[in-house]
Amino acid sequence: MALTKKQTKQLRALANQLKPLLFIGKNDLTDAAVKQADETIEKHELLKVAVQDGSGLTAKEAGEELAERLGAELVQTIGNRFVLYRESKRDDVKKIVLVRE
Repeated sequence: MALTKKQTKQLRALANQLKPLLFIGKNDLTDAAVKQADETIEKHELLKVAVQDGSGLTAKEAGEELAERLGAELVQTIGNRFVLYRESKRDDVKKIVLVRE
């Protein structure tokens, strides 16, 4: 599911106030980090991730790899942070209603 420009803009605005919920360190993207990201994005739909200085990956590389492994969309990358979006399958989660063009 590719996001339109309006949807990307909407998600970027929502992500602006978020604090990073996942940190990628010197071990890069371990299976444990991917599992934690999967659980977190399932609860929140929008996930902000910070890449630490000791990591061998840039934020763009880590964002693209994690998005691919999670089946999520990379919304934006700024500095050492990136934002992912994936619609939740859970019923108890408040869903983000995306705008339509």
